[in-house]
Amino acid sequence: MTNGVTFKQSNYRKTKIKSHIPMDDSQGSYQPNSDGIPTDLFVSKKKKKPHNTITTSNAANLRFTDSSANLVFSVDPPPRLNTPTTFLKRLLADSSGNPLISIARNQKSTWQGFRKDGSEEKDLMFRVERIRNKLTRLEFQVFVNNGNPNKSDFKMRGSPFHRSCTIYKGDSIVAQTSLMYKLGIQNVVVARNRFRVTIFPGYADTDFIVALIVIFFYGRKLWI
Repeated sequence: MTNGVTFKQSNYRKTKIKSHIPMDDSQGSYQPNSDGIPTDLFVSKKKKKPHNTITTSNAANLRFTDSSANLVFSVDPPPRLNTPTTFLKRLLADSSGNPLISIARNQKSTWQGFRKDGSEEKDLMFRVERIRNKLTRLEFQVFVNNGNPNKSDFKMRGSPFHRSCTIYKGDSIVAQTSLMYKLGIQNVVVARNRFRVTIFPGYADTDFIVALIVIFFYGRKLWI
């Protein structure tokens, strides 16, 4: 049981899905293990640098690390703009700073994901629409660019306050987030700006999952 969602490994249907991002060997896209064991990534917020400091991947607002605290992904905060803009963009990069997915949000509660740092229609990978926005409950539909434009390929549901997000492909759970507890101390949680992402076996497009997690928590106090 994780944040009110029951997951039974024996009934889990593996979902093998072709990667959405063509990666070359130099980029070294992170891949979870394939031995049937769920993979954990740990999300944390890094302190912002002064305003007059140029933002790089090493000064990223968000960090996704493995169980050994090695950096796997980073997310740059949006640029500081003096004029209003339709899109606010964030860049998901690998541990070496190579761009993987550019995440753009417009003013109608919709997001788009583009390959690397692209922004043109030919670079579009997926779009996300928020269909429910309550204080304790959010729901999103995810449409992959090469799929049926009228039928969502993935769904996200959960509570940002509880750091709870479950990503579904049909009836199968692809990934979940959860707060972490200190071992040996009952009911004591780690700081709320750090939590776990568990990616279940059968899905290897980790870049895409991480981008969806960023979108789910977009604008919440964790990121500010």
